[in-house]
Amino acid sequence: MSEEDVETVRGGYDAFNSGNPEGVLERLDAEVVWIEPGGGNAPAGTFNGPQSVGDEVFPPVGQYFDEFTAEPENYDDQGDTIVVTGRFKGKAKSGAELDAAFEHVYEMKDGKIARLENKVDQEAWTAGWS
Repeated sequence: MSEEDVETVRGGYDAFNSGNPEGVLERLDAEVVWIEPGGGNAPAGTFNGPQSVGDEVFPPVGQYFDEFTAEPENYDDQGDTIVVTGRFKGKAKSGAELDAAFEHVYEMKDGKIARLENKVDQEAWTAGWS
C-alpha cells in the first residue's frame, strides 16, 4: 500500500502544479488536518476537511501570485508517513520572488491524505508572500 500512497502524494503535486486544485482535494481524507505556517500573506493555522483546504488554503495562491509551483525533489516513504522535500517557487503579483525550501510531512489513511504539515524556510516563505 505504501507505494500507492507515494503515488497518491505525487499525483497531488502534479494536479496542483497544473492548476487543478480539485485533483488535490480528491486525494484528501474527509477529516484531513492540513497545517500551514503562515508568513506574509500566506494562510496560517490548521485547516480541517477538504472544504476548508479548498476555500482557505488554495485561493490565496492565485490571489497573491502570478506563478507558483511546489517542486518535490525527494519522497521518503516511511510506511504510513511520507516526507517530501523540495522547493516552492513563484513570482508574486507584488513582484516578490518565491524560492523557499519545504518539507511536507504526510500521514496516510486508507489511501488518502489524513494529515499534512507544511514546514518551510520561514524567512524565504514570508519574503515571497509579502
